Amino acid sequence: MCQVTEEQEERSIVSLYRRLFLLNASVLVVAVLLLFGPVTVSTPVLLGEAVVLVAGLLVLLVANAVLLRVGLGPLQRLTRAMRTADLLRPGRRAAVTGRGEIADLTRTFNTMLDRLEAERATSTARVLSAQEAERRRIAQELHDEVGQTLTAVLLQLKHAADHAPAALRPELHQAQETTRAGLDEIRRIARRLRPGVLEELGLHSALRSLASEFSTGGLTVRPRIDAGLPKLAPETELVLYRVAQEGLTNTARHAGATRVELRLRALPDGGVGLRVRDDGRGIGTAPEGAGLTGMRERALLIGAELTVGDGADGGTEVRLDTTSGGPSTRTAA
Repeated sequence: MCQVTEEQEERSIVSLYRRLFLLNASVLVVAVLLLFGPVTVSTPVLLGEAVVLVAGLLVLLVANAVLLRVGLGPLQRLTRAMRTADLLRPGRRAAVTGRGEIADLTRTFNTMLDRLEAERATSTARVLSAQEAERRRIAQELHDEVGQTLTAVLLQLKHAADHAPAALRPELHQAQETTRAGLDEIRRIARRLRPGVLEELGLHSALRSLASEFSTGGLTVRPRIDAGLPKLAPETELVLYRVAQEGLTNTARHAGATRVELRLRALPDGGVGLRVRDDGRGIGTAPEGAGLTGMRERALLIGAELTVGDGADGGTEVRLDTTSGGPSTRTAA
């Protein structure tokens, strides 16, 4: 069987311009032939001839509109695909229909999306990796430098209070309590920047610790973690932890909620699913901020699907579902 060369294939594809030109030219040629043939025009124009001319014009306009609609339909679909393209929601592609320039343009657009999504995933991975490294550095400095300095200040205040006159001791004790509260806040910030419990005790303990940390000020976080979850890669555990952390942070700051369910469960396809659902006011029509954008970028790193919206019973629900067999899970030893 002989193979058709690329040049022969290109010659066999009639361009969009030629198709439209030939279609319109055919209609006009037919109209002119009719004028030279059975259809004639008198001077002045008779009523019957005017009716024929108007009817012919309407037929030409309708035929031209239908032909243009058919010819330009794929271009309109491609335009809609371009308008709705979102690199944070990958995988959406314009359907390639027919042959010719529009089909080539659609394939080129899809190829461009493939390249952009791959480049964005690579650049996002580098940025988030650098961000995590910077967080670890800052957390270490907070713990080693600021934490030790405040600890030394506490010891000095205690020594001063023990040897100070009785009138000054209440103020020194108050300074001790203020310094101790600042030290606790520094440690809390360091834990958020670098989740040491995640590295030392694993995702289960890290999520329970996170739930306990946010269960303050009228907000109750109930963790529900299923047993028998598949073994997860370290980068996947970090993404799950960060998404849960950001979801709880948004709830505490904006939702006005009193209860939050933090759920980690196994999915039927072998992946894992994270859910953060609150009883607050819901997300409504509020635009996505930097926090949600960051969660979507993290989800892309492990090939997971992130959905954020109103819960079935009100409030806001954040869902992150990983897939089996990808970079998100590993077979347990």
